[in-house]
Formats: sequence, structure tokens, C-alpha cells
Amino acid sequence: MINLKLTVASFCLITSAFSAQVKDTLAEKMMVYQLPNGGWGKHNSDKKNVDYTKKIDAKLLKVIKANDNDLATIDNNATSKEINGLIKAYGTTKNPAYLKSAEKGIEYLLSMQYKNGGFPQYYPNSAIYRKQVTYNDNAMINALTILYNVSEGKEGFDAVDQKLKEKSKIAVQKGLDCILKTQVMQNGKLSIWADQYNEVTLVPEKARAFEPMSLATGESVGILKFLMMQPVTPEIEKSIRFAVQWFDESRIKDHTYQVSREGEKAIRTLSKKEGSSVWARFYDIPTNKPVFGDRDGSVKFNYEEVSEERRMGYSWYNEAGTKLIDNDYPKWLKRNKLSQ
Repeated sequence: MINLKLTVASFCLITSAFSAQVKDTLAEKMMVYQLPNGGWGKHNSDKKNVDYTKKIDAKLLKVIKANDNDLATIDNNATSKEINGLIKAYGTTKNPAYLKSAEKGIEYLLSMQYKNGGFPQYYPNSAIYRKQVTYNDNAMINALTILYNVSEGKEGFDAVDQKLKEKSKIAVQKGLDCILKTQVMQNGKLSIWADQYNEVTLVPEKARAFEPMSLATGESVGILKFLMMQPVTPEIEKSIRFAVQWFDESRIKDHTYQVSREGEKAIRTLSKKEGSSVWARFYDIPTNKPVFGDRDGSVKFNYEEVSEERRMGYSWYNEAGTKLIDNDYPKWLKRNKLSQ
């Protein structure tokens, strides 16, 4: 008689051994690039951007091994991209090394969060603007989205260790508190959010020379989408309603912003288009006028006065508010049975 228990046990061992050997090429590279503190950099020790399409030869491996924790960042999707990629690879392969690497990345995100709930752009590197609480390029929202998925067991994160789920739930609540605290009061009325804030006072600050202290539209849409994922509280409802109202009142009507190319050069044009709306990337906090920064640190209120290099090398307008007002907001109201 065949020992069924033994057969099943043997099958499980064989399956487990096979799964552990299954490899995902991208995930394998991500593990090589992972820094000792669990985070990832957007560029290497040689100042060149991380490029996962490149083969890791002896020369590149030497560069990677010279990377240190000061390169760890959540800017430009770094760290969030890798954690998501590793979790996806784990879901496909069940290779425990990918889950372990992703969990180390999650621990890094938890370690970098300030007590006030904010996230710096870099950690532990605190030079210049890197220590500021940073919404720019969705840095903080990317980190919070991962922690939200961990805490809720969504998007493949159900496999993550229970202790990390519990810690992530606390971190998300702290992050939400920070988001609500940093919504800018403009002329006595809630508006949207700035790009970055002082990490202690939570007062808006400037970052790079051409990124003045101002309200940031693209990032604020990302923040609102994250808020719309959360259970509705009176504070969250108020925050969303006022921010959407700001977008509606601040739109630049009958305009479009187009990007074309002449060879490798980007040509960015703001032009008339009936029925279309755009928003400036930045708005001056006291006046709510579109504001533009330049390489020399100067601030301008006229787009045409910006140097050609910055005018063509930076996206100064966007249409992000259109989908927010016409689609995301009505769906959120309906989903939560709220009146217009």
C-alpha cells in the first residue's frame, strides 16, 4: 500500500525546492542593487542612473558594490518600484528570496518615516533639501501606497510578515495625519498641497532653484487619489472637497499644453483649445497665480520670461485636474454615498 501522507509530503518538498530555484531576471538584478539599509538609489556611485536593462558585468558590479546608504531614496519611484517589482516576482515564482528582499525594503520605508508622519526624499542622507517632507514626484505617496497595500494585504502584499502589516497600518495613519496637517490654508480656505515642507515645522519650502515654494498640482492629484482610497472620515471628506473645489476654481480654461519633439529636443507649447483646461504645475501660495522658477533661483509670474532651457526642459503645465474633477471625484462621491 502506498503511504499517501509520505507521497504528499515528498511532493510538497519537491515543489518547495523547485519554487525556491525559479528566478526572475529583473528581481535578481533588483536584489543586487539593494543597499545595506534596505532601500534603493535612483543612481549609482558613478552618478549614472540605475538601468535595469543593462547586463551586470564585472565592471558594473564593482560600481554597484561601491553604492552606499546615502544613495537610498524614494525619489523618481526608487525603492517603491523595486518593492512592487519584487512582490510581483514573488507572486509568480514563490521564490522566498524576493519576498525577503521586499520585506527589507518595507522595513526601510518604515525606518525613514518621521514621527510627524512625513517622509524625506532621501534617508539617511539629509543634505540640502533631501530631508524635507517630500510630495514632489509622488515620493511620499508612493511610499504610503506600499505601506497601505501591506497593511491591507492588497496587490500581492498579503504574503508579507504580520508584524510588518501591523507596523504599516500605524505608519499609514501617521501619514494621513501629516497629509491633513500639510494641506495649505490659502486666504483662510483649504487649498491643495506644496511640493515639499520643512521636516520639523511642516511649513512649505522651496527645493531646487527652479522649484519655488508653491502649491503643486500634479502631486496634489496623487495625494487626493490616495485619500480617496481611505475610509471616509469628516476630516478626509473636508480635505477632498476643498481641494477639488480649488482645482475647479483654478483651472486655466480653453488652453492645452502640448509636448512635441525636434530630434532629441522637447518643444513645450501652451496654446488655445476651446473646451480644454490646464493647470500650472506651481501656484503662488499668497496670490494663487501660476508661478515659474528658473535655474538662477529667480521666480517669475510670466511663462514667457522663463529661460528657454527651463521652459523646454520642465513640464510647467498639466491636465491632471480634468480626470480628477470629471471622473475620480464623482466616483468617490457615489462609492461613499455622498452628495455633490
